[in-house]
Amino acid sequence: MAAFNLNTPSFNHRKVLSSLKIGTAPVVSLPMLPQTLPDSTAFTINNTLSTLKTVDKKDIVNNTEGKFGKFGGKYVPETLITSLARLEAEFNLVLHDSEFQEELTTALRDYVGRETPLYFAQRLTNHYKNSEGEGPEIYLKREDLNHGGAHKINNAIAQAMIAKRMGRKSIVAATGAGQHGVATAAACAKLSLDCTIFMGATDMEKQASNVLLMKHLGAEVEAVDGTFKDASSEAIRAWVGNLETRYYLAGTAVGPHPCPSMVREFQSIIGKETRKQGMEKWGGRPDILVACIGSGSNALGLFHEFIKDEDVRLIGVEAAGFGLDSGKHAATLTRGDVGVYHGAMSYLLQDEEGQILGPHSIGVGLEYPGVGPEVSFLKETGRAEFHTATDEEAVAAYLRLCHLEGIFPALEASHALAFLEKLCPTLPNGTKVVVNISGRGDKDAAIVFQYQLDRLSD
Repeated sequence: MAAFNLNTPSFNHRKVLSSLKIGTAPVVSLPMLPQTLPDSTAFTINNTLSTLKTVDKKDIVNNTEGKFGKFGGKYVPETLITSLARLEAEFNLVLHDSEFQEELTTALRDYVGRETPLYFAQRLTNHYKNSEGEGPEIYLKREDLNHGGAHKINNAIAQAMIAKRMGRKSIVAATGAGQHGVATAAACAKLSLDCTIFMGATDMEKQASNVLLMKHLGAEVEAVDGTFKDASSEAIRAWVGNLETRYYLAGTAVGPHPCPSMVREFQSIIGKETRKQGMEKWGGRPDILVACIGSGSNALGLFHEFIKDEDVRLIGVEAAGFGLDSGKHAATLTRGDVGVYHGAMSYLLQDEEGQILGPHSIGVGLEYPGVGPEVSFLKETGRAEFHTATDEEAVAAYLRLCHLEGIFPALEASHALAFLEKLCPTLPNGTKVVVNISGRGDKDAAIVFQYQLDRLSD
């Protein structure tokens, strides 16, 4: 059995009080639980809290306490509370600091390369027209054109600026597909900050080009036995080991408050630009937004601006891997239960005893056994809908966009593109569909090639 203490903090289980105040809902009594749980355990509570009063959707937009209905919070050791409070205070300050905002705007424009295009995919649109020549119009939000090749730099540059403002000299971060690692390493190089990236050993093999980029950018890359979930735990432990000089730069919309809200805030520029660009291109809002779902950073970046526009459909696409019944997938919202993991309450992939299940996806960035609290809340309230795409469907979508538009999407974003096969035949003519191309797919070219070879040999 492992217990919380300063020397060996554990982030895969939480001491849970006998009562919790969940947002604005009444206090809910929970059964008394053991004070310590195995490191791999996630506290499953979906039955206990399933009767909570539904929270108004406006709470997700105006949230200031890190709670989205019953989701979110700070399930962390005492040693982290003060540091998280300092981070939250600094985050709230920079949101209203004109000098910081001007500096960030300049960096996003001149360094990151924003705004990114909202590209009308003419040939992809034609591909989905029916026999009468009718179908939806498909637009691609080109986050793959950002510096570093993904949406991750939007958040990384902002948080690196906060770290420097707080006097931190060293950045620690975790990465799965390597996109957040590259973005963080680039931001640290620009701002003269030391950078250590933790990455799963298996992910390093799959995403070797991104590992090289991180090293070229001056980052120290630490291999961790396992995948992204294990790298995340190690990065947080490294942060806790030196809270006064290190800064944990979260790239995913998970973890204790304020981390998910910070990531979403700095990614929300995606949706803000999309609203503006839609007005310029066709004089209105999109009808449907589609994004892949790992932990939720790119999806929230696109969705958040439109949450109050209830006539805009929000569609998240999870990784079905080898199939939902295979046990090898990363469909947390489709097949998961509510629990506490890495410091927050959300949906998780876990067995009946609360043991975390290993996720699988050909898109390495989607291989995480949880999802952010805000995305969990979108599912709970029904504001967003969630579907899945298999490895096979994602690879087909990757190749389809290559062949039709000359654009190579990341395999993560290819899951969102794959769902168009099922979505488009159901839509009225002229429906405006925006798909978030969250990253560039040159990192995945070898994976796709090998997948094709393996299929030929079967």
